[in-house]
Amino acid sequence: MYILEETYYFWVLALIPILFLVFWIYALWQKKRQAQFAEAKFFYYLAPDFSKGKPLLKLLIISLGIIALTIALVNPKAGTKIETVKREGIDIVFALDVSKSMLAEDIAPNRLEKAKQITNQVISKLAGDRVGLIGYAGSAFPQIPITTDYGTTRTFLKTMNTNMVSSQGTAINQAIDLATTYFNDEDQTNKVLVILSDGEDHESNLEAISEKAAEKGIKIYAIGLGSEKGAPIPIKKRGQTKSYKKDKTGETVITKMDPNTLRTIASITDGDYMHGVNTKEVVDQIFENINELEKTEFESKQYADFKSQYQWFLGLAILLLILDMFVFDKKTNWIQRLNLFNDKDDAKK
Repeated sequence: MYILEETYYFWVLALIPILFLVFWIYALWQKKRQAQFAEAKFFYYLAPDFSKGKPLLKLLIISLGIIALTIALVNPKAGTKIETVKREGIDIVFALDVSKSMLAEDIAPNRLEKAKQITNQVISKLAGDRVGLIGYAGSAFPQIPITTDYGTTRTFLKTMNTNMVSSQGTAINQAIDLATTYFNDEDQTNKVLVILSDGEDHESNLEAISEKAAEKGIKIYAIGLGSEKGAPIPIKKRGQTKSYKKDKTGETVITKMDPNTLRTIASITDGDYMHGVNTKEVVDQIFENINELEKTEFESKQYADFKSQYQWFLGLAILLLILDMFVFDKKTNWIQRLNLFNDKDDAKK
């Protein structure tokens, strides 16, 4: 088992075709100059020690040296021993509202970006816990299943936007229902669902679905984004606000945060409600709540202890470099006797 740590160094290999191109151009130029100096059939007698094969041999040695040096820079690592790793933590699923109302700018920079900031900062502070990601508007959809891969989760989080769902609305109930499928009851871990929304729910069975979540041991931390006063929904083009969303009568739509909805679902599941104005305060409050939960072992896997093997390839690169210093363009006596490159015969032809 092996891994390649710094794969971007493989770009160094692009030097090899460049070297071959330069060698080919130089060989054509050299042949042209030789033709100006003497005819090919006489050149062997004028330069008996000249070797046609040595320059190519030096090029091959240099190319092999570059390959070896590149592999050393990539730093291949080979697994040397197997250990059992056990993790303790909780499962946390983040459900982000991606409806158009989340574009309102009554909270900087807007409701959706604030939701991303909070989620990203919480994930960045986690250690050993598993996370999942859900998006929802008029319907809910899975974004990332339960995982310990925080990097991938943050990447998908960054791409979430209000165009991901064609049906508009704020179906919090569907988000909660989908979240219940994320948790594996056999793992015996505490389960947390963090809902980030303005609370403008357009469904009517929130209490029933929240009670279902509570029965499965899921605590809901609801984060309200926006203001109760409300704000219009900007329509932007190239980052500039051109107009605001209007209803069927032509009136500008004012979207208001509904904290009561979020408080209700948090209360039913013995969770907590927070107003997401101050990112740091919200993140701290989430962790204060999480730290009160008992963390249990939820994962045991085989882990290979990898050790760097770059030194072997670095040594080979140095050896090839030294070898190239002792390979000269002119013929050597014992190779000339073997006539590996058939220089004399070619000259006579």
